[in-house]
Amino acid sequence: MFRRHKPSTPEHKKDFAVHGATLPGPQNDRRSFFNLSQLVLSAGQLRSPPILRHSKITYFEVEILDAQSKRQICVVDKVPPSSTLLDVKHKFHKACPQWNPSRIGLRLERNGPYLKDSVSIQSLAVSSIITLYFTDLGQQVSWTTVFLTEYSGPLLIYLLFYIRLSSIYAEEESMESFRHPVVHLACFCHCLHYARHLLETLFVHKISGGHTPLKNMIKGCAFYWGFTSWIAYYVNHPRYTPPSFGNRQVIFAALAFLMCEAGNHFINVALVQQNHSGNKASFPSPTYNPFTWLFTLVSCPNYTYENKYSQLTLKVTPTLLCSG
Repeated sequence: MFRRHKPSTPEHKKDFAVHGATLPGPQNDRRSFFNLSQLVLSAGQLRSPPILRHSKITYFEVEILDAQSKRQICVVDKVPPSSTLLDVKHKFHKACPQWNPSRIGLRLERNGPYLKDSVSIQSLAVSSIITLYFTDLGQQVSWTTVFLTEYSGPLLIYLLFYIRLSSIYAEEESMESFRHPVVHLACFCHCLHYARHLLETLFVHKISGGHTPLKNMIKGCAFYWGFTSWIAYYVNHPRYTPPSFGNRQVIFAALAFLMCEAGNHFINVALVQQNHSGNKASFPSPTYNPFTWLFTLVSCPNYTYENKYSQLTLKVTPTLLCSG
């Protein structure tokens, strides 16, 4: 019987080396672990897959009803929580173009107060459906238009009386060329007063983009224009009688007028600068400007200066200037 001979250990290693294989052992295990570590480091850190979070946004549905008949006018859907009432008005205007956003009045209750445009929709929501009552506010005009119209009217009306149109005064009296110097001074002061108002409206005051009903502008114009016509008619009348105390009264009134005009202007500038600071809790305080020292006595010195101007105007204007 033949006995199978096992190859010796060197020959066995030689055969493995010829066939390209490696022998298992502690050294080879360390080499494999080192190669695996280098592979992981070269690939970078292992990152966990990103977690996808699906944010759910709740949209509101605004139902707009007529305040008188409770009839549904339209429904504004898909209103995000960050929207304001002004955004709802613009969407309402797209659905009903006959109503401009400035004349849309919305309320939570039929007889409740009108909501401001800056109100957040989320603050009004009790559920996903919000019911608002609509009222047509009528024709609206911007505040800038209101102030410019109110102040430009007196400026032009006074000049019509100053040139003494024959349609206002008698023709034979209008031809008189002599005028007392105080008549010219009164025209200058009146034009200066309303020219300052117009310039401050354009360049000083920061008027909001809000609107007001047209009837309010008509009321304001009736007051300003009517008061100006009443004063201008008597001061520029051909039979005008100068002040009873003469030049001393005229000079005193003119200096007081200039002081009130300067004070009114500086107070308006101080109020505008306070609004620019952004601190709504504080109130303007007196500064080195002596015209602002009135803040220590009253809260709105601009109206104090304005009232003093009106009193001076009424005192200089005689009540009975025309003889028969």
